[in-house]
Amino acid sequence: MYQFANLLRLNKPIGIFLLFWPCAWSLAMTQWYVVNNYLFIKYLILFFVGSVIMRSAGCVYNDIVDRKIDIRVQRTKKRLIASGKITTKTAWLIILLLLIPALIILFQFNNFSKILGLSSGLLIITYPFMKRITFWPQLFLGFTFNWGVLLGWSVFFESLTIEIIILYMAGIFWTLGYDTIYALQDRRDDLKIKVKSTALKFEYDIKNFLFFCYISTITLLIGLGFLTNRSLAYFVLLAIAALHLAYQVIIIQKIKSNNREKIQMVFNSNNSFGILIFLIFFLEIYNA
Repeated sequence: MYQFANLLRLNKPIGIFLLFWPCAWSLAMTQWYVVNNYLFIKYLILFFVGSVIMRSAGCVYNDIVDRKIDIRVQRTKKRLIASGKITTKTAWLIILLLLIPALIILFQFNNFSKILGLSSGLLIITYPFMKRITFWPQLFLGFTFNWGVLLGWSVFFESLTIEIIILYMAGIFWTLGYDTIYALQDRRDDLKIKVKSTALKFEYDIKNFLFFCYISTITLLIGLGFLTNRSLAYFVLLAIAALHLAYQVIIIQKIKSNNREKIQMVFNSNNSFGILIFLIFFLEIYNA
């Protein structure tokens, strides 16, 4: 059971929350226009359960694709598939079993959302290969991990609008930033085995690149606030969220590249940012 939890990364739930918070932002944003407490809570629960399932399935799939790479990286060489403790056949079976409840959840939504949800499969399938062909796998993760923004909106409105596209873009830049921080842990190993990442591409300019990502995130959220006529409280709280991101950039500069524990700590702090943005959006329901 412990090995199973490790395979699904249930022992490292940060990934679940980083996948879930964009969904929660989107669902809270829908309530600015149509308040439905029952559906809001129902969909929050469904999207959280879906985040647990899809993140777990994604981790198993990534481990299958990356098994020959993982064995050569210090941080990942003990992963169950890479080390041979779990066969790829068993891993594929686990993915299949996980996809069944995921589809049950998806098919409770409207037809537009079903199509939108299924279309994310292409991103999920191709993402693990991006590190082999481009220095921008973190950008592709941004497209993938924030797809729930679009899906959360569509379950209420069966369409996509400029507001939700802006929120989707904000999430992409946020992910681009935090996953670059995550990739800092593996820079030395990635360089040796010729795996690409934004952490390597901007190795000597990480601070400015992270500032660009996070400033883009906040700027888009500010623009969203003006577009949707948000209250003053929205912008004040958003300023606090911006300070949190700025702190990440400042502190990461002081951490040595081989200090994986502290880099992971900074990465994990993005859960706080996700919570804060959700609270900002949630509080705006009562100012809509």
